[in-house]
Amino acid sequence: MSRETISQSISVVHPISLSHGRNAEVWDTTGKRYIDFVGGIGVLNLGHCHPAVVEAIRDQATQLTHYAFNAAPHRPYIELMDRLTAFIPVDYPVCGMLTNSGAEAAENALKIVRGATGRSAVIAFDGAFHGRTLATLNLNGKVAPYKQKVGVLPGPVYHLPYPSADNGVTCAEALKAMDRLFSVEIDVNDVACFIIEPVQGEGGFLALDIEFAQALRRFCDEKNILLIADEIQSGFGRTGQRFAFSRLGIEPDLILLGKSIAGGVPLGAVVGRQALMDNLPKGGLGGTYSGNPIACAAALATLEVMTDAHLQVWGAQQEAAIISRYERWRAQRLSPYLGRLTGVGAMRGIELAQADGTPAPQQLTQLLGLARAAGLLLMPSGKSRHIIRLLAPLTIEPAVLEEGLDILQACLKQLD
Repeated sequence: MSRETISQSISVVHPISLSHGRNAEVWDTTGKRYIDFVGGIGVLNLGHCHPAVVEAIRDQATQLTHYAFNAAPHRPYIELMDRLTAFIPVDYPVCGMLTNSGAEAAENALKIVRGATGRSAVIAFDGAFHGRTLATLNLNGKVAPYKQKVGVLPGPVYHLPYPSADNGVTCAEALKAMDRLFSVEIDVNDVACFIIEPVQGEGGFLALDIEFAQALRRFCDEKNILLIADEIQSGFGRTGQRFAFSRLGIEPDLILLGKSIAGGVPLGAVVGRQALMDNLPKGGLGGTYSGNPIACAAALATLEVMTDAHLQVWGAQQEAAIISRYERWRAQRLSPYLGRLTGVGAMRGIELAQADGTPAPQQLTQLLGLARAAGLLLMPSGKSRHIIRLLAPLTIEPAVLEEGLDILQACLKQLD
């Protein structure tokens, strides 16, 4: 199959061509079966072609395939926003808007906080990933490959260390860096918002320090700064709860949504405090495809399936299976490159490292190829591309999950 018409600036992890999938399994165009621990990079928490989502898409496609909500509202958008805002576990009144993607949600959030605060500076974190659009590039806490060769980026944006037990950065260290930032780099009164992932995705599945999260919330309240939680990858049950910010004991002012919101159909959202969401002039928010009826129908079906009971059971089962295997591998000294287990819930990463603790990206690249040949698809992450991120669908059958972990185990033993 020729790929000459596709930009070579698009990086591809697995040089195969997929034809179809079902729950946590996919098949390529040669008929080879793979267990999918990538899940569309966190998009498929309900797996490939979930029956309820497929039925909703088919039904909606016979009624209305598209209408721009800005031109004339349609029922799926209205019903979804009612359902979605009720799904957000906060105590304040919530409203929001739908977007085409997570990156577009982040872009709109920046507009919203500028309008609400009259300020423009943003504080993000090392290792962050918020998208590939021009404004979100500057939020990302990593240069290569995202910021290379694109010139001056929209700003001002400043970065702080991301405190997590998974990377060894303490709450005290992050707070000290924040104090320096406001003493040396920027006046705190010029800051519109902080944007943070409760669990970093691209950064290596690092779980935010709870003490820091609560200190940051207090600081934002004291300084009239808004707090944005990026739940694009960590949301919709990936950590065993609806959203990962709940484990931190805080409520963000705005929440960015995407990925698993609609069972594989492109959709995102910004939701949050009503006064913030309503502060821009009429016409300041919206978009031609934002809240497409078919995407809304898929999201409604997704939320119907994602009950708290289901999320807790799915998350606990997958977490237990991963931790049990990892602890066994460590006890057996399965591989000299087996490093830390990162993340929370079913959002887990496995670090590959040398004996002295330095990253082992070459071994991870080797592992990707070995696993693919054996029928398992994996995805890298981390600053040095040395952490495997495990994103199997939450609905994966236990036997298939164990089969995938068996393959991973065998491939880890082969690393050299």
